[in-house]
Amino acid sequence: MSFRVNLITLSILAVSGSSYAADFGVGNANTSNVNQSQYECQRCTDNKGYRGKVTISAGYNDVNDIHAGNALSTAEDGAIAAMSGNVRYQDVSGFSGKVQADQLGMDNGFLYLQGGKAGLYKGALNYSTLKTYNAGDVQSHLWQNNGMLTPSASVNQFDLALEREKIGLDFEYGRDFYKGYLRYSQEEKSGHQSSSVVTPSPINFGLPVDATTQQWDAGIVLRGDNWLTELSYFGSAYDNDINDLSLPYANDLFAAAPDNQAHQVSLTGRYQLDRTVMSGQLITGRMIQDENLIQMSGNPLQNWDGQVDTFDGRFNVSSMVSNRLRLGGSIDYSERDNKSSVAEFAQYNFNSLTGAFRQNTPRDYERNTYKVNASYRIASGYRLQGGYDRKEVDRSFSEREETYDDSLWVKFNIRALENFSIKVKAEHASRSGSKYDADEFTSSEQNALMRKYYLADRERNSIEFNIAHTPIDWVSVDINTRYAKDDYDETQIGLTESEDYGYDINLSLQLSEHLNAYGFAGQQWINSNQSNSSQTNWYADVEDDFINLGTGMSYNGLMEDKLTLGMDYLFSNSNSNTYVTSDITSPYDDYYSYNHSANIYADYILNELMTLNLSYRYERYYDTDAAVTDVNSIPGLVTLGDINHNYNAHQVMLSFSYKLR
Repeated sequence: MSFRVNLITLSILAVSGSSYAADFGVGNANTSNVNQSQYECQRCTDNKGYRGKVTISAGYNDVNDIHAGNALSTAEDGAIAAMSGNVRYQDVSGFSGKVQADQLGMDNGFLYLQGGKAGLYKGALNYSTLKTYNAGDVQSHLWQNNGMLTPSASVNQFDLALEREKIGLDFEYGRDFYKGYLRYSQEEKSGHQSSSVVTPSPINFGLPVDATTQQWDAGIVLRGDNWLTELSYFGSAYDNDINDLSLPYANDLFAAAPDNQAHQVSLTGRYQLDRTVMSGQLITGRMIQDENLIQMSGNPLQNWDGQVDTFDGRFNVSSMVSNRLRLGGSIDYSERDNKSSVAEFAQYNFNSLTGAFRQNTPRDYERNTYKVNASYRIASGYRLQGGYDRKEVDRSFSEREETYDDSLWVKFNIRALENFSIKVKAEHASRSGSKYDADEFTSSEQNALMRKYYLADRERNSIEFNIAHTPIDWVSVDINTRYAKDDYDETQIGLTESEDYGYDINLSLQLSEHLNAYGFAGQQWINSNQSNSSQTNWYADVEDDFINLGTGMSYNGLMEDKLTLGMDYLFSNSNSNTYVTSDITSPYDDYYSYNHSANIYADYILNELMTLNLSYRYERYYDTDAAVTDVNSIPGLVTLGDINHNYNAHQVMLSFSYKLR
């Protein structure tokens, strides 16, 4: 018999005696007689000091519609600049830190700083901005100043866009068996969003947004060899700086979003017993809203005094019964106890006062969810999974106070076939419940046959199929298809049927040592049917379809392996059509949009530390929504104008990257 013994093993064997049999730890080996000058770690590197990369970018935007800022990271027209990077630092004392940045200077970017010692403490500071654009240069004849909406012959011009600016602080401290943490963040949200008032005809206007959300978390984590527990607190507060809005001839016409708070205390635990893992969580919370109400005739309350107490509990268990069989299950409980103000309110029937009084009904909510599942390995590469889920919901003062959702599912995975991976999942689900009542506490003004889709009886069947194939070593294909159908057989007025199906295909090609390419395609169709079989029969069919196509390639190795060229292209399209049938079929005006986007780039390595990147991005975007009309195209309705989009946008960017090492 021949065998090889490496140098460290040989030294351990050479000096081992009776004590070696008592402790096999390599750390106890005596290596004093080993010639360590002959030993060299082939993969060891010195990680001390600074490492990473810093990138500075400058370029030019050609943008005539601010909606392009959603794709280009900024809607600025003209010269633009940004900075990105990922730098890490470590010293001999064990202190390490990192700085990460992406697109700083653009409308959408972030900065993250972290420092600390592993296994002891860590602190972090993060800053981010996020801006979403709807439409630019929107015009309105309503001006807002300190809560007063003032009509004017002059035009108020603004952008329909929302900007979020967030800053956060994190701190953690811990040892081997415990860790504590504190986190705080504050987000400022500003801009304008579309809204409307009735005065007495409807008028659309730009609702100003100026709100602050604060969040603070704290907790302590304890751990042992086979257990872990965490006690934590989560709190948040929303502060809206926009007050109720008025017109010169109508006070408090528009109610602002109220300030509110939310608090939660959570206890989480995890325990492992041999091959069984158990985990659980208990959460108690309270949501508070206590803002003043707009005063009007028939309102007996000065402020809402809203309070909802919450309680959630979860328990999960998973056990390896044998090397082939795993069993699992969970119980989830959720309760919402509404303790808000109750008072007698005068009742209105259309526009007239009935003289009757009725109390508001604070609705409570209780949910129980039960799940059991099993996974069995039939043979190497063949696995069968199955499960049963049940959700029970109890809602007070609802058209249907109890609903029961049951779901039975099965999965079959095959990995034994060479170059193939196959996954199949099928599911059958049903919803039933208590008697559906349209009573005086819920919806006496509605037809008794009307059914809300989330409360109505429903049967759902769905199937998913996925196959991943590598026919040759330079080609891989991934295909996923899905189909789901919902039947609301007991519904006469409301949603009666819906279908959702589609596919996704992904292709990856390594065409040569230097050339690789990819492509993908996906489509989805959603069709739904609604009916009214009461006095006037009518039917509505809604057809939505979506498509995404993309391709790209890159070629490296040019100019003595210094130059890489590449391109990416994406096309997306969405379409929605609604058809209403009564005596005749009449289509509603539809919604349609499409988008072409392309990115062409070149990377050039100046030397082992410096790289240049030149990129060109293009976006072609078009949409048309029939619900968007010109300012006075409909008598009695004042809109914000035609804010549909039809534009071309261009961006050229030159970036310089420097590698630290």
